[in-house]
Amino acid sequence: MIVQKYKDMLQGKSVIRQLSEFATARGKEIGYENVFDYSLGNPSVPTPQAFTDTMIRMLQEKDPMELHGYSQSLGIPSVRDKVADSLNKRFGMNYTGNHIFMTTGAAGAIAHALRCVAQPGDEVLTFAPYFPEYAPYVNLTGSVLKVVPADTENFQINFEAFDEMLTEKVAAVLINTPNNPSGMVYSTDTIKKLAQIMEQKQKQYGHDIFLISDEPYREIVFAGVDTPYPSKFYDNSLSCYSFSKSLSLPGERIGYVAANPKCTDADLISVMCSQISRGTGHNCPPSIIQLAVAQVLELTSDLSVYEKNMNILYKELTALGFECVRPGGTFYMFPKALEEDAAAFCEKAKKYDLILVPSDTFGVKGYFRIAYCIDTEKVERSLEAFRKFVREMYHL
Repeated sequence: MIVQKYKDMLQGKSVIRQLSEFATARGKEIGYENVFDYSLGNPSVPTPQAFTDTMIRMLQEKDPMELHGYSQSLGIPSVRDKVADSLNKRFGMNYTGNHIFMTTGAAGAIAHALRCVAQPGDEVLTFAPYFPEYAPYVNLTGSVLKVVPADTENFQINFEAFDEMLTEKVAAVLINTPNNPSGMVYSTDTIKKLAQIMEQKQKQYGHDIFLISDEPYREIVFAGVDTPYPSKFYDNSLSCYSFSKSLSLPGERIGYVAANPKCTDADLISVMCSQISRGTGHNCPPSIIQLAVAQVLELTSDLSVYEKNMNILYKELTALGFECVRPGGTFYMFPKALEEDAAAFCEKAKKYDLILVPSDTFGVKGYFRIAYCIDTEKVERSLEAFRKFVREMYHL
């Protein structure tokens, strides 16, 4: 007999994926170049040439068994050492390779981190707006995801609500900065206050409360934005990273968990993750990709197009009357819809071939997400569609 809970999940398919599929189908009708598809957060810039050159060189020169054989369950030791060294150099940390566990992207990193620190019946807090896949990530561990309401004034943290919800049942707090969908970056003051409250609660309750920091957009930060490294400010922290956005490698599924050397049982986290892999199947990421990213840890794709696209859209949308907190990074924007029902708003936008994601799926009502990781030329062409949409539907 099949498992009912997964059958039930079929009724709650990702709204983002559904919209992306609609955009693809619409593109077959009118040409995809005429569909302004702002649905899916798929990087739009090429991977660095140095990464491609590294792949070619390794394929030509290295032993095929080294490139294509299984890696150790924790990841290739030399790669883990290089990741640790890079983090230490950039953020003033004291990681060793023993604190790094290589994963299949940030999703795999979060899946392992959660299982390291949260058990069935525990609560995990996150902050709205949040990536909707956090719900299955957490709930399928047997833990329960609780969402702290958004501070819509600036999309930092609603600390009053957080303090109330950080009860004795909470085993972990899951943050995402830079944030999908708001594009906001938690400031140093925000992270310090978060850490202070969590430290106080740990002492009060007499048990660890871990900070799990989801950081796939760490490198996409705009000029002048304060960008703290959360693990620098809180000892019981697990940093979850992916190279999907920084190197434009989402299809390669490579990332890591970095356990703060000061956290409880820091030297056991990676080996615990290797045991978790036995049950989740997120084990042994591709050897060749591990080896390749280790050679380009200090590089990124040319990410400047995302800030350029943001500036174009922010200027136009605010001129049209949209309220929007200016993003500090990522390739997302989270304006307020022109009516309370965000789903209805986005449905109307489809008539103008504008594919926008309603905010309900992110835990906030009345907003919509724009994933502006598309060609700048297409962003500029979409502006007239936005103008026409606003003029005809809302008479603005």
